[in-house]
Amino acid sequence: MARYWPQYLAVTPYYLIFSVFMLFPMLYTVYLAFQRWDGIGEIQFVGLQQFRFLWDDPVFWLSIRNTLVIWVLSTVPMLFMALVMAVLVNSTRRFTGFYRVALFIPSITSLVAIAIFFAAVFSNDFGLINAVLKALHLSAVPWMSNEWTIKLVIAALMTWQWTGYNAIIYLAGLQAIPSELYEAARMDGAGPVRIFFSITIPLLRPIILFTVVISTVTGLQSFTEPQVMFGSDASTNPNSGGPGRAGLTTLLYFYNQAFDNNDFGYAAAIVWSFFLLILILVIVNWRLVQHKERRP
Repeated sequence: MARYWPQYLAVTPYYLIFSVFMLFPMLYTVYLAFQRWDGIGEIQFVGLQQFRFLWDDPVFWLSIRNTLVIWVLSTVPMLFMALVMAVLVNSTRRFTGFYRVALFIPSITSLVAIAIFFAAVFSNDFGLINAVLKALHLSAVPWMSNEWTIKLVIAALMTWQWTGYNAIIYLAGLQAIPSELYEAARMDGAGPVRIFFSITIPLLRPIILFTVVISTVTGLQSFTEPQVMFGSDASTNPNSGGPGRAGLTTLLYFYNQAFDNNDFGYAAAIVWSFFLLILILVIVNWRLVQHKERRP
């Protein structure tokens, strides 16, 4: 062991930084979830009182519903379009490098810039989408003031950002499938649809499982999108998350309680309860995909 001390010394800074800035704050939030603290005054132990209040908090459950709806509206079409785009790119022989770069650009673009752009494009009064609708003599849509269209706009932003990222992952999986399998299927008279569902999908199941899990974790953590579009200061904006709080996600509600209301104990209870919900959904998705994979 002693002869490896240079290697251990080389990786020590990472673990020190991780422990100070990630591990300790994470464990400290567990402690805060059972306390009442405004960030300055004395910490007061309250036991499970924060969680009992959380259970009866209608705004918390509203944020959970908003988050789940936005997650479904974004994740399902995102993964479907990503798979379709990956199949199309995989079938091309020219400009494949350009397509890969174009697909990956949205995922590395500043999320704040994307949110500002989408807020401008879908603006009720001066948005590009409503301008096109008026030019076609159609009625304008209240994108940023209706309960469901607010969720659709946020979901559209998340779909645009992460579709290309997942398409690149699917493309890597597609290129690992032996071409001999496709040639044998064509010789047996299988068409493109039969090949897609009988060869491509079964062999991509591990990749699909990975993207489902990752999309579940990232999709449920939507925060910057509604914060930039509608503002997050609950003390000056009672409609934080948009009119009717239609875009108030759970992480945005956590931010409001911690940094607007200075209720760090309750904020810690929110984020840990939400973590358990994410964990449950990830396990459910994992089991569902694994169950389908085991089926003959």
